[in-house]
Amino acid sequence: KLIEMLRASALAEKSKALLTLDLLGTKGSGIGDHSTKDFYENAEEALSMLVDADDKLEALDKYFPEDL
Repeated sequence: KLIEMLRASALAEKSKALLTLDLLGTKGSGIGDHSTKDFYENAEEALSMLVDADDKLEALDKYFPEDL
């Protein structure tokens, strides 16, 4: 159950990051009233979140393959 929860959490984090990047890259609503600096910082944060989530999923797959 623990590995399932960790995998679900990482997948949710990945989905959130991808959605954020999509909103920032293609939708005006992702930008809103933010300055250019805020926009770039939000994009960097979303990318970091995506990389972290992928790293977590990779580690879970590597160390707990039986729980796939």
